Amino acid sequence: MQDTRLDRLCFGCGPIGGLAAASGETGPEHAEEIAVAAVEAAWECGLRSFDTAPSYGDGAAERLLGTALRGLPRDRFTVSGKVGRRTMAIADPYRLDGAAARREPRFDFTAAGVRRTVETSLERLGLDRLDTVFLHDPDDLLGPALDEAVPALHELRRAGAVGAIGVGTTRPRAAQALVAAGAVDTVMIAGEWNLMRRSAATLLARCQEAGVPVLAAAPYASGLLAVARPGPGLPYLYRAPSPWLLEAAGRMADRCRRHGAELPQAAIQFPLRHPAVTQVVVGMRDAGEVVANAARFTTDLPEALWAELDTLWAGLGTPPGEPVPT
Repeated sequence: MQDTRLDRLCFGCGPIGGLAAASGETGPEHAEEIAVAAVEAAWECGLRSFDTAPSYGDGAAERLLGTALRGLPRDRFTVSGKVGRRTMAIADPYRLDGAAARREPRFDFTAAGVRRTVETSLERLGLDRLDTVFLHDPDDLLGPALDEAVPALHELRRAGAVGAIGVGTTRPRAAQALVAAGAVDTVMIAGEWNLMRRSAATLLARCQEAGVPVLAAAPYASGLLAVARPGPGLPYLYRAPSPWLLEAAGRMADRCRRHGAELPQAAIQFPLRHPAVTQVVVGMRDAGEVVANAARFTTDLPEALWAELDTLWAGLGTPPGEPVPT
């Protein structure tokens, strides 16, 4: 019998899109094989929620997810997509070697752009509806998002192409503004609610008050918290970690080991400690990562560990030079 706790773990498709976009070394066929095997492993483990976006691999993630889900019963899985952000600044932001070229990201929150994006996403996915559509990083474009994108999504919902309407961002204040305006049914916050960074606390409290469910993405902080013993070769929020961050992550890893646990187990489970969080979204690139994450997510951890980690975090203070989240 599959563990029902996995209903709260969502397969993030960013990495499989990035892999396909940067498949020069492995070739597109090999990238597709890896990606499809990852989604198939997720299904076998019991994951039934998948999150993607047109900007993940410039459409590759949607196409690969659609290929992997083809033939599976539509009423047994959910797919969330995104509108607004058309491209990422880096086609494959998950590379650890820092060699990926940067580019100017593109956005389009116009009503026509939203309709076109949803139509194209459904074509790539081979689906007739998206269970949730998130406004993707509308942080500096809240006006167009509210005035054009949200009404367009309501039209699409009436037509049956869209279910819930949400916001997905790395900026808690932008999400708070949309929650306060009553514009969204759900929130996805990335990188701002994990073992080492809890700047979304106010947002989560507001969502809890409003009855708005939250999906917490990037519990591993893009890599630093994904291994039992963090090291300098791993990124923290897509940047090289400072010595302060490395030391802090190491101290958390030590606490986990004292309780017979590992840091990634605590990292992937931590977001659900807040009652507003209903799912954890983890980007996964291959079948091995899927199986490992499913095991980490369902490992029982002692309550005493959480108390120690909370106390440790409270005593760490703010990392030197850390920007104030907006």
